[in-house]
Amino acid sequence: MLELRPNCECCDKDLPPEATDALICTFECTFCADCADSVLGGVCPNCGGNFAPRPIRPAALLAKYPPSTKRVLKAEGCGPRKAA
Repeated sequence: MLELRPNCECCDKDLPPEATDALICTFECTFCADCADSVLGGVCPNCGGNFAPRPIRPAALLAKYPPSTKRVLKAEGCGPRKAA
């Protein structure tokens, strides 16, 4: 089951389950479209992967399959991933 994280890991913007500007990478790192494009250049700073729109879970299924309440925020700040 896809973990619907409640916020952007970069700017901490709220991203409720119905948000159309939520983007995820293959590891479900979650960012708002503004940060993914303007700050991160389309590359996840955690894994180096790209972003895709996060699917919207139908409202009728949220009670049975609730979104995550755990907020993730990059403590070291949010910037492009450094080359290894």
